Amino acid sequence: MDGNTTSFDLSEVKRKEVREILDFCVEALTERGYNPINQIVGYIISGDLGYISSYKEARNRMAKIDRTVLVEELLKNYLK
Repeated sequence: MDGNTTSFDLSEVKRKEVREILDFCVEALTERGYNPINQIVGYIISGDLGYISSYKEARNRMAKIDRTVLVEELLKNYLK
């Protein structure tokens, strides 16, 4: 051991989790014939998870992300 403390960034873990869930949901929505952008926007605006297909458990996965966190991550990526 060199005596240095290793830093752990929980926000990076959360960011990766959000990205993985979004990617998964986009894929599931696309497979079902939906426009994933329209569906996700509908969910963000309304809070109604009915906009997200239950196909492949996409709705359950999306429900794990707080909408505020979802919007925050989308904006962070957009504004880079």
